Amino acid sequence: MPAEKIRRLRWRCRRGMRELDVLLTGYMDSAYEAAPPEHQQAFEFLLTMQDPEIHALLTGRTVAQDPYLRDVVQRLLTHD
Repeated sequence: MPAEKIRRLRWRCRRGMRELDVLLTGYMDSAYEAAPPEHQQAFEFLLTMQDPEIHALLTGRTVAQDPYLRDVVQRLLTHD
């Protein structure tokens, strides 16, 4: 994967909420590159969402309709 794309995605992981920064950056560093393409695309889509939308997904207040996005959310919550 091109280093420039990784840098851009890592930059997009920086959010207005510290909790989101930690979860998104942690996933980016530990799981993104090894994830299947569908999960990478779902994570990239997640990064286009507003912080309150991401927070709602991560707290279970809303559930993603897309199965890949649901899986990425679950992985975000359970990754080491």
